[in-house]
Amino acid sequence: MKLSIIIPCFNEINTVLKLVNSVINSPVKDKEIIIVDDFSTDGTRDQLRKINNEQVRIIYHDKNLGKGAALKTGFNFASGEICLIQDADLEYDPQEYPLLIEPIIKNIADVVYGSRFQSGRPHRVVYFWHRIGNGFLTLLSNFFTDLNLSDMETCYKAFRTEIIKSINIQEKRFGFEPEITAKISKMDLRIYEVGISYYGRTYKEGKKINWKDGLRAIYCIFKYNLFIKK
Repeated sequence: MKLSIIIPCFNEINTVLKLVNSVINSPVKDKEIIIVDDFSTDGTRDQLRKINNEQVRIIYHDKNLGKGAALKTGFNFASGEICLIQDADLEYDPQEYPLLIEPIIKNIADVVYGSRFQSGRPHRVVYFWHRIGNGFLTLLSNFFTDLNLSDMETCYKAFRTEIIKSINIQEKRFGFEPEITAKISKMDLRIYEVGISYYGRTYKEGKKINWKDGLRAIYCIFKYNLFIKK
């Protein structure tokens, strides 16, 4: 099965080339890499133009729209049977792609979440309150979806491509995570979770998500579980 790796990218000049090289050298051979630059202004675009690899396709937004919008663009261009989300930083390890897609390849799953909190693999110790926030958002999401996820906010999510393309993604920023979780919970899907490594970074190192995104996530949990069907 061909894997489409979708990389939303915004102002990641310090990590993007190293990340893309890591994705190119990941264990999955049959793959395409779709990078969506969300109007970076720090020189990331100049770095992306240095990439010359037949597996890589780069799409440039002409204005900044947000992570959810970049993912939607990437999904539209995907041609593989499986879509996997990869952030453009170095927090998640592309060497673990086989872990994520194995349940789909074995035809026991339609969607797979990579959990940072159910793994014996390396996990960088960073922000206590982020961990509390992630736990709260996952618990609140699970309350409405009746799923027993341990990490709703994880970046690493893999989908059968026809499934993710069938969903109308409305959130343009980090609200994508609770939105997509709410929507797949309403579909007759087999959802799995696998443990992954996590190499978290600090705000000094370029982390972007903040407390405002947490408030938006709460809003999205209520919105997409109670009021929006598709």
